[in-house]
Order: sequence, then C-alpha cells, then structure tokens
Amino acid sequence: MVQDVRDLPAGRSDGLNRFLGGSPLAVAFRLVLLSILVGVVLAAIGFDPWNIIHSIRLLFQRLWDLGFDTINWLWRYFLLGAVIVIPIWLLSRVFGAPRR
Repeated sequence: MVQDVRDLPAGRSDGLNRFLGGSPLAVAFRLVLLSILVGVVLAAIGFDPWNIIHSIRLLFQRLWDLGFDTINWLWRYFLLGAVIVIPIWLLSRVFGAPRR
C-alpha cells in the first residue's frame, strides 16, 4: 500500500514554534526559571546586576587572592610536616639495614 504524504505549508505559528523551540508561553516560562537559577548562582559568587563590570573584576581578584592563599596554606603545612618527616627519613636511611 502506498502512503500518500503531502507536505502542507507551514503556518505562522509553526515557524515561530520551530524558531523558539516550543510554544512561546512554555519557552518564556523556561527562560524565566533559568534566569532566576542563573541569577542565584551569580549572586552566590558575588555578581551585582547593577555594576557587572566591577563585579567581574572583583570576582577575578578574589580568585587570584584565593589561589595565592592556597599556595601559602600548602607551603605552611609542607614546612610543618617536613620538620618531622625529613629527619625521620634521614635517620632511617643512615641507621637502616644496608641494601644489596
């Protein structure tokens, strides 16, 4: 049996739905929810919608400072541990059993 399929011209709303990715009301609702979610995330990392350029600069400054604080933190713990670990390792190498 041969199937007779005819292409109908797309109506105005079909083109709009295809362009938007769904019905306009559903797309608007999803965009509002996504905007609120992204706004909460951006507010959590310190962005201010009224002064976005200053907020971006401040974000990078905080990340820069955090990076160097982390290096300082790691260095202090390394030195604290090395005060104990290095002498014990050295003593174990000096007084340890000889290797073949």
